[in-house]
Amino acid sequence: MNRSVFLLSALLASVALSACTPVGVVAGTGASLGVASMKEGGIRSATDDLRIKALISDLWFKYDLKTFAKLSTTVNQGRVLITGVVQNPDDRVEAVRLAWQVDGVVQVINEIRVADSDGVPGYVRDQWITTRLRTAIMFSREIHSINYSIDTVQGTIYLMGVAQNQAELDKVIEAGRTIPHVREVVSYVKMAGQPIPAQNSAPSLTAADTASSYNSVPSMPAAPVGSMQSAPVDSEALPPW
Repeated sequence: MNRSVFLLSALLASVALSACTPVGVVAGTGASLGVASMKEGGIRSATDDLRIKALISDLWFKYDLKTFAKLSTTVNQGRVLITGVVQNPDDRVEAVRLAWQVDGVVQVINEIRVADSDGVPGYVRDQWITTRLRTAIMFSREIHSINYSIDTVQGTIYLMGVAQNQAELDKVIEAGRTIPHVREVVSYVKMAGQPIPAQNSAPSLTAADTASSYNSVPSMPAAPVGSMQSAPVDSEALPPW
């Protein structure tokens, strides 16, 4: 049996057995591995990313499930993006420190906000934004949407993945900017062929540390996305926020 397929099968089996723990949350990610060979890095890279995501979730669970319940991770070729909200600045530091403990992590991007949660309405709004952008880029002939991960926190869209070129990335960012309720679009997308950062040891962190630099694009008033050959999302009913 191909070694990559064997590793994938074993990993998914372990996820299924642990579905009652936070590690089980990566089961949905595992389902996406069916098309992993189409993504840059292939199935081996996708398997490693799923393993990293699972182990980080497990470390958070063992530390304090309640503290990190509102955090999420996106992993792409060993690069870990952490988003979400905590109330204590020390918890922000601890979440990053634990992520660095996992073998194979080459970069940790800290986008954890120290703030009060927006509650269920805020969560639903963020999910709606993510779904709308995902739908828009899926129907664009000029965007290889499978290479993009999207996460939205308190109206800020975070992009991660691999762009074929700058023009493609610009179209994704522009699609995000035109969605109602979006405050800004933050891109951690790398260009195809761009080298992955060399693995570093975890940096020394304090509660005063801020997130690493990023490409932030402010939002603009809503405009039709159809000009970018996107899905006809403007016909959707706008949530009552």
